[in-house]
Amino acid sequence: MALQGVEEENQGRDIEAIELDLLLEGVYQRYGYDFRDYGKAHARRRILHRLAMSGLKTIAELQHKVLHDESFFHILLQDLSINTTEMFRDPDFFLELREQVIPVLKTYPFIKIWHAGCSTGEEVYSMAIILKEEGLLNRSQIYATDFNPVVLQSAREAIYPASLMKDHTRNYIKSGGKHSFSDYYSARYDSAILKKSLKENVVFADHNLVTDGVFGEMHLVMCRNTLIYFNKTLQDKVIGLFKDSLISGGFLCLGSKESLTFSAHKEAFNPLVAKWKIFRKKY
Repeated sequence: MALQGVEEENQGRDIEAIELDLLLEGVYQRYGYDFRDYGKAHARRRILHRLAMSGLKTIAELQHKVLHDESFFHILLQDLSINTTEMFRDPDFFLELREQVIPVLKTYPFIKIWHAGCSTGEEVYSMAIILKEEGLLNRSQIYATDFNPVVLQSAREAIYPASLMKDHTRNYIKSGGKHSFSDYYSARYDSAILKKSLKENVVFADHNLVTDGVFGEMHLVMCRNTLIYFNKTLQDKVIGLFKDSLISGGFLCLGSKESLTFSAHKEAFNPLVAKWKIFRKKY
């Protein structure tokens, strides 16, 4: 009986894996969003969460609802998006950026920066603040992209909970901030609204790292804590996309748990700050 139970459990896992693959394939075929090469553990966790919340019994039932109810698909899309971020997240990274990368960027007459997977925009505005303090914002263009229209709209609005400003201020100070962080926002009720001047050189746009092409001639590409949700094949594809989007000598910034060590494109980069995954393109 115990052996039978193990076999039934394994069969259940096999069926679940098939259902997950069919759901992701259906999402791609129906809506054009490709999560098939996302890490299986991440996709499974988020899909099972939505399954539990929806009251449906199986992933097959969830697939039927997703394919026939577009509004429900957009709920699942939010589940599958990666939206964990904050201003000056990992302050030591931003301090190294200020000290190691900014001096090189100052040598260019005009600077183009791509924030890929920008989520709700906190790191985009962190970059804008650094550029402003270093006298570079007026000759910079920041392209902030994400495939999720909901988080892109939040990023455009630049309105954040006032309750987070204490933590953001602490991060800003640790990152080498040169002024008072409160100079960059105004408080209204329970919200903090970032100053419009930080948005003047930012273009927010829809872009999907899985299915869309390069952003050419960038001096700096930022994509932190997104690749960890991709499998190796997709990681390599996206790193190649970043390589082709950078000028020679351009900078690539990844998350602290991400690496080029096993990438097919690792020879195209030199590590500049190994701990904080700041790389410089050789050619």
